[in-house]
Amino acid sequence: MNQHDTMRRHRTVQGRAQRLLLGLTATAAMVLGIAGMGTATAAADTVIGTITVGAAPLGVAITPDGSRAYVTNNVGNSVSVIDTANNTVVGAPIPVGTNPIGVAITPNGTRAYVTNFGGGTVSVIDTGTNMVTATVPVGTNPFGVAITPNGTRAYVTNATDGTVSVIDTGTDMVVGGPILVGNGPQGVAVTPDGSRAYVANRDGTGTVSVIDTGTDMVVGGPIVVGPDPEGVAITPDGSRAYVTNATDGTVSVIDTGTDTGIETVPVGTFPFGVPIAPDGSRAYVTNNGDNTVSVIAIGKCTGSLCFDFGSGTGSGSGWGSVFS
Repeated sequence: MNQHDTMRRHRTVQGRAQRLLLGLTATAAMVLGIAGMGTATAAADTVIGTITVGAAPLGVAITPDGSRAYVTNNVGNSVSVIDTANNTVVGAPIPVGTNPIGVAITPNGTRAYVTNFGGGTVSVIDTGTNMVTATVPVGTNPFGVAITPNGTRAYVTNATDGTVSVIDTGTDMVVGGPILVGNGPQGVAVTPDGSRAYVANRDGTGTVSVIDTGTDMVVGGPIVVGPDPEGVAITPDGSRAYVTNATDGTVSVIDTGTDTGIETVPVGTFPFGVPIAPDGSRAYVTNNGDNTVSVIAIGKCTGSLCFDFGSGTGSGSGWGSVFS
């Protein structure tokens, strides 16, 4: 995988109940206001603010209480912290490792885990002090990161190794050996019950690997999706996984009960992130190639999803899961 190509195309998205903050432009994050569900509330899906952060923002995660957003600045080798009440940056950027991409926050909101693509490490930030308290060596080119609902484990995809590292968040040390998945693993998401981790692999064919978090072993065969899958997100009820397929401009829908693909939905150009609203009513797909966000209504049609009210535009696009 070409590192410069990876840096150029990857963005990250995280959502909360009333606002969706997207890392969109070279030096800024955008805030998308969301409310309600259905065609009547389409007007709510509009950009309501632009926040200047560091250079090349990619990953973004919001604390469980919704008060802070943590944004990785890929070129700046730092993390910016945003006060979501007034959409302003608080404090100086937090120095982390080289080329940070993914970020995830523990369920209790006390720590943020940041993947440093160029450094082969994960930085751990104490959200109370906004200081790095640990640097954890993982595999080559760590990319996505997801934390289990009980907060005890962080799953990190290593893009060049084709593996996933597991961090014990109590000790901030890697536990066990690397888990072999497909080539070029990108996004990762953990089911709400914490039993499975879904990993999108940019392995040519386009697959998703499923990890049993109890044994940290891959279960079943790879699930075939579209070409060059990037982001992955799971519905709040755990019944579906949504995977963005960058090359063909689609989203694959996986039934997590059977681990089979059940639908393919056309979206915009080079879809990347796919955060799902906390109430499970909508999926927001960031389209890197045409600077739009496609809004998908979940469970509104005969199938598992359909478009409900078109797309919103911005000056770039974000990534959903880093992907946490």
